[in-house]
Amino acid sequence: MPKSPMPFFWYELMTSDLDAAEAFYTKVVGWTAQPFDKAPGMPRYTVMNVGERGVGGLMTMPEDVKKMGAPPAWLGYIHTKDVDAATKSLKAAGGGVHCEPSDIPGVGRFAVVADPQGATFMFLQPNGPDQPVVPASTPGHIGWHELYTSDWKAAFDFYSGQFGWTNAGEFDMGPMGTYQTFTAGPESGGGIMNKPAQIPVPVWQFYFNVTGIDAAAKRVTDNGGHILMGPMEVPGGSWIVQCQDPQGAHFALMAPVR
Repeated sequence: MPKSPMPFFWYELMTSDLDAAEAFYTKVVGWTAQPFDKAPGMPRYTVMNVGERGVGGLMTMPEDVKKMGAPPAWLGYIHTKDVDAATKSLKAAGGGVHCEPSDIPGVGRFAVVADPQGATFMFLQPNGPDQPVVPASTPGHIGWHELYTSDWKAAFDFYSGQFGWTNAGEFDMGPMGTYQTFTAGPESGGGIMNKPAQIPVPVWQFYFNVTGIDAAAKRVTDNGGHILMGPMEVPGGSWIVQCQDPQGAHFALMAPVR
């Protein structure tokens, strides 16, 4: 019996300056910030909302992560109904575990893991009910998930086998190699490709939906961020721009029009 797809459903920025990151993303993406105080004793955490719906969170990088030399970064959470079983299955498939399953009071059970090529992500088994699926193009939500890896075929086989993601087509990008697209459930998809030399390690990148790419790119630079590539049109007619926030975390923006 085919595995039910397990998509990314929450996104988290670990940053070196929480207040500055909050100000930057509210201006660039249009999110509204809300302090999260439902987990007593936990470090300060800010939820970023679109209307009444939370789409991600911001937190200060833990000291142990800083000591490892990790830069500020966005990480994604994959939804699971059983974190312990998902982590065990991931290990058996060659993945790595950075933080074994543990509980977040008032939130759920999570683990920090990596695929066999080394790209980090998280599992979350939430306590509450699942939220309704929204269209992938909804402004402020995440419209695309992109993995830069060292072996795109092996990576796709891993995510397909573990999480039920399906092949949505391969695209020949010439010297840049093959771009493998996937579907990870209703309104969730993305692409996998071998990373270029300037990206040091395998990593996920997330695309935040905006309404106009040029205006959004200007908001990035006006607020201290950097444009790394674009704006450029991609197959399907959308426009993207890849960016870096003032603290150094990479992200991308996507819009239906320029």
